Amino acid sequence: MVFFRSVSALSKLRSRIAQQPHINTSVRWLQMQSSTGQDLRSQLEEMIPEQQERLKKLKSEHGKVQLGNITVDMVIGGMRGMTGLLWETSLLDPDEGIRFRGLSIPECQKVLPAAKPGGEPLPEGLLWLLLTGKVPSKEQVDSLSNDLQNRASIPDYVYKAINALPVTAHPMTQFTTGVMALQVQSEFQKAYDKGISKSKYWEPTYEDSLNLIAKVPAVASYVYRRVFKDGKIIPVDESLDYGANFSHMLGFDDPKMLELMRLYVTIHSDHEGGNVSAHTGHLVASALSDPYLSFAAALNGLAGPLHGLANQEVLLWIKSIVDECGENITTEQLKDYVWKTLKSGKVVPGFGHGVLRKTDPRYTCQREFALKHLPEDPLFQLVSKLYEVVPPILLELGKVKNPWPNVDAHSGVLLNYFGLTEARYFTVLFGVSRSIGICSQLIWDRALGLALERPKSVTMEWLENYCKNAK
Repeated sequence: MVFFRSVSALSKLRSRIAQQPHINTSVRWLQMQSSTGQDLRSQLEEMIPEQQERLKKLKSEHGKVQLGNITVDMVIGGMRGMTGLLWETSLLDPDEGIRFRGLSIPECQKVLPAAKPGGEPLPEGLLWLLLTGKVPSKEQVDSLSNDLQNRASIPDYVYKAINALPVTAHPMTQFTTGVMALQVQSEFQKAYDKGISKSKYWEPTYEDSLNLIAKVPAVASYVYRRVFKDGKIIPVDESLDYGANFSHMLGFDDPKMLELMRLYVTIHSDHEGGNVSAHTGHLVASALSDPYLSFAAALNGLAGPLHGLANQEVLLWIKSIVDECGENITTEQLKDYVWKTLKSGKVVPGFGHGVLRKTDPRYTCQREFALKHLPEDPLFQLVSKLYEVVPPILLELGKVKNPWPNVDAHSGVLLNYFGLTEARYFTVLFGVSRSIGICSQLIWDRALGLALERPKSVTMEWLENYCKNAK
């Protein structure tokens, strides 16, 4: 049995590499080279044979190299710290946060095409980056945006499937139902039933994945309109990009809200492979379940309170502070409220992370957006106070490895400011975003021929006996 240890050693090695002089001046060549004039699929066709050989060489030359050791704590503690998945599209460092194909969030904001000069990155640009490792041109992003629009139509039976549910059903339940209904169109299932060669698995997976990414904003926006508004569908605006169109179909056309949605979708798209939704999507897909089935499973993981539902809980908690103490709460009153929350046996939502040990860069870029567009908003000012108050209290408790705010600590307040106040819907926004990362990796799973996931499990008795014999 190959044993794995914490990612910390790998992260430290990566950090040392990142600090070398020739990389300080520019990000690694592969990650920063501009994409050529080819379309996205053509670029993948060119890259896949090279990456297949790369993986083959890695396995043949280093397949028996051990990456560390497993401890009992890891086995019973949610496999935290184990290195056990191949995930090409992003890598999470405990200290510096997420990197998309080697690029940090600030770097993505600088180099990825935007809808306007100095604007937030377009999600289509990140999709191109995740799939190819290359920064696309604005023309390539516009072409991809058009391709996604052409794939975005929703069959009537999808709406009928959603309408069969009570309007009171949680928005995530309705969203997942819509995704499952889309599965009827799966190109991968049709190709597999016809006996497609393994070497071609990635091709219908690519089609399914882009179709799914293209369609989920319309499905998600219908759920929002059905639950919280008049139920009328707002059609796609062909002049808008992916993120802006999502905002438009929800019913929000403020230019600043369009920019927020571009940023939101981009930074929530991927967070390496070990989180619940990403791992679930990868696990289910490893059984050759098509992208629709795999992503629907991922959404069900995202809907959990310890994962994507947390962004809903943050805004509700912040509003409970305002309801009890008012918007002009003092620092001392806020400290008392935080202690009250903790002493009641609850956690402070929006703080801490399973991997990160510093402030989440996704929180930081949202804070910068707020400072630029809504500096006087009372809820934003409350979030800023929480940033000062909560970490010292959590450190005082002595039980928290990371007392710093995560992505969920900020997103709800921004959405609330522009009128999207329905906290129960927030996880659906997260789900739309996550389609980009999960589907990008799924395409590479099939291109690289990654194996069925099947880790070993043990009983408590096995652990007890093993530990006794190990002494």
